[in-house]
Parts: sequence; structure tokens; C-alpha cells
Amino acid sequence: MTDAQNRICILGGGFGGLYTALKLAQFPWESSMQPEILLIDRSDRFVFAPLLYELVTDELQSWEIAPPFVELLANTSIQFRQADVEDINPETQQVSLVGGDRLNTDRLVLALGGETPLNDIPGVADHAIPFRTVSDAYQVRQRLQNLEASDADKIRIAIVGGGYSGVEIACKLADRLGNRGRIRIVERNDTVLRHSPEFNRNAGQRALSDRGIWTDLETDVVSLSENSISLRYRGQIDEIPVDLVLWTVGTQVAPVVKKLPVPRGDRGKIQVNSHLQVIDHPHIFALGDLADLHDAEGQTIPATAQAAFQQADYTAWNLWASLTHRPLLPFRYQNLGEMMTLGIDNATLSGLGLSLDGPLAHIARRLIYLYRLPTLEHQVKVGFNWMLDPLRAFLTPQ
Repeated sequence: MTDAQNRICILGGGFGGLYTALKLAQFPWESSMQPEILLIDRSDRFVFAPLLYELVTDELQSWEIAPPFVELLANTSIQFRQADVEDINPETQQVSLVGGDRLNTDRLVLALGGETPLNDIPGVADHAIPFRTVSDAYQVRQRLQNLEASDADKIRIAIVGGGYSGVEIACKLADRLGNRGRIRIVERNDTVLRHSPEFNRNAGQRALSDRGIWTDLETDVVSLSENSISLRYRGQIDEIPVDLVLWTVGTQVAPVVKKLPVPRGDRGKIQVNSHLQVIDHPHIFALGDLADLHDAEGQTIPATAQAAFQQADYTAWNLWASLTHRPLLPFRYQNLGEMMTLGIDNATLSGLGLSLDGPLAHIARRLIYLYRLPTLEHQVKVGFNWMLDPLRAFLTPQ
């Protein structure tokens, strides 16, 4: 295979995979070394996960946060293929797709993300809804519409997990349901937002309190049925009626990643060096939720969108460098702060010496995420739509 036939295959179109591909396409490739860049994902759409909560409250539309890959990549040299990955051979760097196709690659990028484990506790897989995809958000919204249309006096919701995702969706649901909502967060530790900056944690706890959201701390889920959740607190088990359960806790690697014969780190993640190369496989790169990574300073890297953004830049550079005989760059993570939404028109952010909460933080969060959306074309379309929102609200009859 000659240099002109180099193929870079990127598995997974989340933050790590898509942004790696977009960055790669921007590098000044010599015509004789221009590789084929192939992005493969099981879905036809990219999902900007930090804004997924806004679908539940109809603050945003699906096209804004989940644009089709073919639309995003239309003006690039990147090829997209919607497919499920069946097998990966790390020795030959060959990828097998469901349906029988096999792809040979010169450089392989593993960015398949993580999945929410639902099979560890009886009833969870059958009766709980995770919150990772647009399909999950649609399912939650449909269930809410059915419950709101019923004659039930109260709508009872349990959210398992008191991290960012659990607190954010709890506040959104509380604002949507108002006085009809009876929402509880179930958290096995002694506080919600345990790993968050103090400012964000305090703002989050105030938001929960202001909305009357219960927090069951130091509590484990024992089982789940269609209409109830069984909780264990200090040895005592109580069965509580519920109408809807959301499962926001835990991450596991995908089955196709789990069976790869490569070195493993924490929770079965793939061990990579500071250049984001899989240990013992320098032509394979891994990033995002499936990578067990320490940066050049020895920092453990969190499984966040912010970290995946930064890893994508380094992965793209190191792919380009490895094919053009340039030095690779060791990854250096910069913590730029953390943000979360706390209901409609309310948020909090903390980082780089700045702490904000309330409506101003909501605006800042939106603008930061607008800047982070993939491709300038999509940013312009979404930004223009957001600018028109106040005018639409003014012209819409009350």
C-alpha cells in the first residue's frame, strides 16, 4: 500500500471521533500523502450531549444538538458510513462491520464512547431509561407527555445518580412539571455532585432545594418494577411507587471494545500512552470514555466532553505527525472549568477564576456551547436560530 492510499478509520462519531476527523481534514496534507478519512458510527447523527437536557423541556430542537453526519461533513473530505462494528483485529488493524464488510486501515482511532450499564440490578434493563442519546430524550419526552395527559394528581419520578447528569435532568423535569412533579434523586454517596467544584455543588444543592427535589443519600437501588423502585437505606428496604425512572449512573465500554486483546486499565478501559496510542499498538489511537489515559503531567483525565475535545486535537495532530514523519505531542489536559444547567434559563459555571450562576450563567453556557458546536456552518445556523427566538416569543399569541 502506498502513501497515497493511507486510510485513517475512526470508529465512533461522538466528541472524540467527530472532532478528530474534522481537525484531521484541516491539516496541510501534501497531495501525495492525502489519506482517506473514514468516520463510522452506528447512528446517522452526532449528539452534542451537554445540551441533550434541553430537548426534554423543548428549549432546543433536535436538529440544533443532533445534526446528521452527512450534513456536517458535506463540505469536507471526510467520508461517513453508518454501521455497527462487529470486530476489531488490533494486530492487522482490520475492522469488521455487521453485514460482512471488512476494512483494512493504516491508522485506527477508537472513539466508541461508553454505555450505561443496565443489567447489574433486577428490573433496570426493562423499566429504567438511560439518558445518553436523542432516542433516550425522545422516550423520556413521550413518557412525560403521556403522564401529563393522564388524570394523575402527581407525577412521580426517580433519578438514579446524583452527579451532573442526574442533577441537571432533575432540575429540567421539575421546571417542566411544576407542582405536579414529585422528583427524587437516589445517590449511594453522602452528597450529590461529589466531584464538582464547591461553587457548582452549592448552586446545584440550592437548585434542588428550591424545586422541592428529594435526595435519598447513602441509598442503593435493590430492584425495579414497572410501578415501583426498591431502595436500601442503612439496611432497611423500602418500596416506593414511581411513574418513571431515569438511570444516569455508571459507564462501561462497548462489547466490541471489551473483547479486544489489549492492555486494560481502570474499569476495563484501554490503556494508552500520553500520545493517545494504545499500549503495544502505536498505529491505534484511543480517546474519550474508553481510554485509560494519564497526560504528560501524570493527571488522570476525566470522562467529560471537555476532555474529549482536547484529546481530539492531540489525536488528530499525532495521526498527521505519524504519517508525515513529524514528532508526536504528549497530551496535556487543561481544566477549563465546569458548567451545568439547573433548570430553564438557569445554570452555573466555575473555572478560570470565574464563578457564575443564574440567568447570566445560562447565557454564558449557551454561548460557550455554541462555539463548541461542530463546523462553522452549523454554529451559524444554530446561532441565528437562537437570535430569532425572542422575536418568535414576542409574535406568538399568548
